Amino acid sequence: MKPLLKIGAAGLLFAVVAGCTGHSASDNAQSQQPEPSDYTTEALAWADSVVGKMTIEEKVGQLFMPAVYSRSDAVSMEAVRHYVEDIHVGGFVLLKGTSAEARVLSDSVLRWSRVTPLIGMDAEWGLGMRFSDSPSYPVNRNLRDVDAVRMFDYGREIARQARISGVNLILGPVADVVPPDGGGFIGMRSFGSDAGRVADMTVAYSRGLESGAVMSCAKHFPGHGSASGDSHKSLSVIRKSREALLREDMEPFRRYAGEGLSGIMVGHLSAPSLDSTGRGSSYSEIIIQDYLRGELEFQGLVLTDALSMGGASGGDALDALKAGADIVLCPADTRAEITRVIESVRSGDFPESDLDARVRRILFYKYRFRLG
Repeated sequence: MKPLLKIGAAGLLFAVVAGCTGHSASDNAQSQQPEPSDYTTEALAWADSVVGKMTIEEKVGQLFMPAVYSRSDAVSMEAVRHYVEDIHVGGFVLLKGTSAEARVLSDSVLRWSRVTPLIGMDAEWGLGMRFSDSPSYPVNRNLRDVDAVRMFDYGREIARQARISGVNLILGPVADVVPPDGGGFIGMRSFGSDAGRVADMTVAYSRGLESGAVMSCAKHFPGHGSASGDSHKSLSVIRKSREALLREDMEPFRRYAGEGLSGIMVGHLSAPSLDSTGRGSSYSEIIIQDYLRGELEFQGLVLTDALSMGGASGGDALDALKAGADIVLCPADTRAEITRVIESVRSGDFPESDLDARVRRILFYKYRFRLG
């Protein structure tokens, strides 16, 4: 697939999706539009029934997705089996490897798990971002000639490739709006500086993914585009006014939430105009509850960015969960973090009712995407 990168971005995406589906991009987008779930009542009933049979340890495990390499050797598989059978994790984030080994890993996890786990990965320019045997596509900034119809088809094609590899959650798209000069840490990963276009592309790609039975997760709320610094290394700061954040940076997330899409990742970002304490967004009840849940009325899953990143050093998994996150990604020490949350539930510091609410929401989406 590498030679295809020599042709234009629009031509590349059109050729790939049309060739794989047997339809034109326009026909495919019109015929494959996702419809609201007809299974809400069933999904909620199923989630309630499963939660009622879980131990505290099993429920807490559902909130965690540790990172693992996409390898299927004996040592790697034993480590994954430990995560599933001993500490009951709810899913995994796949790191570098191959799609073939990811499939072996995913199939094994399915056999070992009581509840099907989420298998997620970053694929901002295709599965080739993590898998050496998968195709890569242009970064978002280079998709200037791609419209929403083709972006939908692109998302659907990525979903097809993901399901073949055993992946059911894409940690994307990047919904961050960058400055007009395209600078900053996010840079080429963004669809650009026009909030309306970023929103259009974010929604179209996400709908394409979800029409292909793969969950999407827009990132990085409340908007990493103009933040100073690299959140992999330290907490990044957004120095915009509240009004500018609502009007520009949050617009793609507002549109995403309004479409009823599934997941939003909260970044390791300090936004003093939203939360005067300056704490990172992943640990801020104000940013998650007042803005993401309240202002944007988002009903889906809230995920943290990787807690192993330098920008997450101001808190831990329990802090993120208390602030309102549903799922914590890639903690540095998953067992220790899970143990701390279990102890907090048992002591009443983190109410079991709050734990149950998060697990029900996670299970609802697993059912919605036929993962139950």
